[in-house]
Parts: sequence; C-alpha cells; structure tokens
Amino acid sequence: MHTESKILKDQPYSPQELLGYTYSELLGIGGFYTAKEIDQQPHLWKKIWQLLDDKQEELASFLKTAFQEDGMSILLTGAGTSAFIGNVLQGIFQKNTGISSAAIPSTDLVLYPEQYFNKRATLLVSFARSGDSPESLAAVKIANEVCDKVYHLIITCNPLGQLLISSEIGNKNTYVILLPKEANDKGLAMTGSFTSMLLTGLLISRIDEMNALKSQVDILSQAGSHILHNYSQSLRKVAKLHFHRAIFLGSGPLRSVAQESDLKLQELTDGQVICKSDSFLGFRHGPKAVINPATLLVYLFSNNRHVHLYEKDLTRDISKGEKGILRIGIIEKNLGENLDVDLLIEMSPHAEEIQEEFLTVLSVIPAQILGFYKSIDFGLAPDMPSRQETITRVVRGVTIYPFPK
Repeated sequence: MHTESKILKDQPYSPQELLGYTYSELLGIGGFYTAKEIDQQPHLWKKIWQLLDDKQEELASFLKTAFQEDGMSILLTGAGTSAFIGNVLQGIFQKNTGISSAAIPSTDLVLYPEQYFNKRATLLVSFARSGDSPESLAAVKIANEVCDKVYHLIITCNPLGQLLISSEIGNKNTYVILLPKEANDKGLAMTGSFTSMLLTGLLISRIDEMNALKSQVDILSQAGSHILHNYSQSLRKVAKLHFHRAIFLGSGPLRSVAQESDLKLQELTDGQVICKSDSFLGFRHGPKAVINPATLLVYLFSNNRHVHLYEKDLTRDISKGEKGILRIGIIEKNLGENLDVDLLIEMSPHAEEIQEEFLTVLSVIPAQILGFYKSIDFGLAPDMPSRQETITRVVRGVTIYPFPK
C-alpha cells in the first residue's frame, strides 16, 4: 500500500479534490490513482498533440518509407483494452491513409499468424500500456519471422516495458512513441492510457495535418473538462441504482468505444455488473433480449447525421417495450431532439463541431466515471477492484510457445 506522502509526491498539480472526493478520502478507499487518471485526461491530450507535433517530420518520413513498400498493409494490434484501440482505428486508418488496414488482437496473432499477417509487407502498429504483455511481445517477434518486409510502429506508455526495451530503436524499420508519464496508469483499469493511445493513433493517421488538428485537440480538452465538471455527480447518482446489467451501444468507430466502455464498468465492479456492447443496428438482431428491469442502457450517439437517424429509430423502439432501469444518452450536442433518454450528457454543447472520429476519445469518459463510482458503491477499491486478483494490471500465467515454421 502506498503511503500518502509517496502518492502525493507523484502529482504534477494539486486540485482540492478529484471526482468529488478529497485526497484523504480517495486514499482511504483505494481510489486515488483511478480518480487522478480519469481527471487529468483533458490536460494529457494537449501534451499528446505537442509530443506528436514535435515528432511530425521524422514520423511522417518513417510512414512515407513504409507506405512506399509494394503491397503494404497496416495491422493494428494490442491485448485487451489496447486491442480495442485498434478496433476503433481500423476504418479510420484505412480512410485517412488509403492503405488496407486491419485490427487483430495480439491474443489472436500469436495463435494464427498465418491467417492475419500480410507476408509481403506489413506495418505492425502495437499499442501497449505496460509493454509487458506476453502476447504483444510475441506478436512483434512472430511478425519478424513470418513477414518478408515488416515495419514496427510501437506506441506505449511505460519507459521500462519490455516492448520498448527490446525494440530495435534506431533501426530504420522501427519507430517507438513513448507517451508522457501521466499516460502510464497505475490503476488496474486503463483510462488515460486508452484515450492517450487512441488520440495518438488518430493523429498519426493524419500526421501531415498536425497544425490544423490542434484546434480539434483543444476542443476535446475543453469538452473533457465539461464532462468531468458537469456530469460527474449525475453519474454518481446513477451508480447508486440497483442495476446488475449494462448495455453500451455505438455506431462505426463508437461501436468499439462501446466495447471499451462495457469492459471498464465490468472491470471496475469486479464482474458484479455484467456488461455487453453492440452496434445500434446489430442490437435488434437478438441481443436486445437481454434488457430487463435491472439493466442500464447507455447510448453513444454519433454526430454523423445519417448514422444518427438509425440510432434514434432504435431508442424509440426500445422506449415502446422494456426500457431497463435507466437510459443514458451521450452526445456531442443536442440539436433540440427528443432522444428518449433519462439522462442526456452533452459533451460539447457550446464549442465548434468535433470531427466524428475524434468523438471516440470523449465518449468513453462517462463509462470511466460511472465505473469508478459503481466500484465504490460495491465497497471495492477502484485502483485494484479485483478482490481475488482474477484480473491484474499486467496479465499473468501466459506461456508463449514457439510458432512452428
């Protein structure tokens, strides 16, 4: 257990409280790091932009060299939450780079590499908070073995992680981005590390537009602060409701943000809340049957007007039947619509429009906050909610076996 003096020494700033709790209260309930890591994200996103802006020239040169390889494809990978980053970015990378892109978890790559790697030429983009996941390390090794030409772009939060230490820094085929130290979450649940690596991926996919994208990151930061300051206490009240199921719905890239949201709430409650995620359209095809009176419904609305038409149709359909215990809508801004929800979270009601792909960074914040409060409501310690250590910060017990050539 960390002493109060050790924890407070780590802090780059000194707010009076975090998510409505004083430092002493958070230390007592074992939630200091998780609260801090959720709260500091808007500040951290600006540091991410500055980091990549400083590296723009050399990073753009690295990507240009990789993309010139004949038959090149992009493979985005990671384990757990880090894999969900790739899921969010898959379509975005393909659209922004014009290069065929796929997202495959490292937990699949180590089992069936021959099904996923483009043997001819691959850019493997590895996302890793700790950089110590056995599968992530193995994916890099296997890529080197099975691909005729492979480039590595490693995005990590831990300067001491094996993925960074063992990478061939200086090799023209490898580029490593170490994110600011605040991105290296100390809590079990990935919060700031997820949004930081996700934002990094978004910016890299448009590395030649860094100057123009600064305004988007500034709006993101303002909107993140808006959510934290205006909706934390509403979500604290929601956490006190007696729900044992939660459903998160999203469209396109927000479908994968819904997946990360359901994992956050499930992790932070030690599995006492069973969570599921789906697309708005996909939810109609069977999964809708899980809604019961103890179910929390969370809608992650797109700001794509065409997509939003389908989303509104589903919310109206749900309103005609079993509606669960509460319905939360998360939207950039409400344009005067009746959205059939009980709590509407407007993330950026007064700022300029956020581009749809950058909405992914913001839309997970309410689930992080809700998971934090629900963890406390269950009497758990948010920094380490898994009482039996069923899950740990870095996965344990994985043996990597040599892949037969």
